[in-house]
Amino acid sequence: MTERPTQFVDSGLTTKVDSNGPVFEVEAADGAARAGVLRTAHGEVRTPVFMPVGTKGTVKTLHPDEVRSLGAQIVLGNTYHLHFRPGDDVVEELGGLHRFMAWDGPILTDSGGFQVFSLSDLIKIDDTGVPFKSHID
Repeated sequence: MTERPTQFVDSGLTTKVDSNGPVFEVEAADGAARAGVLRTAHGEVRTPVFMPVGTKGTVKTLHPDEVRSLGAQIVLGNTYHLHFRPGDDVVEELGGLHRFMAWDGPILTDSGGFQVFSLSDLIKIDDTGVPFKSHID
């Protein structure tokens, strides 16, 4: 396994990632609190930020236009739930997560790490990672 170099480099109030990834710039700080802007390929996110959860690719009961009109700059998707329903193949066939969600802004997806602990009876950790059994079927 190739070790990745540290991505974040502090330089005063600015934290950046290389040109292949997002950039976060701190614009103000007060003690440990920071405010800034995260620049991604799909847009900017001003922090601090409210991030609605689209667990299975949708913020329940809301159209993406409504989510944006409520001030959302970014949406959180749950990798574990998307993997099992609708499934990686469905998301890919429909053009990727942005097209599947009809959301053109930034999306943050989690790693599924919470499920490693919360669904420990459905997993077996091995050298390749954490293969999950479906909680659905």
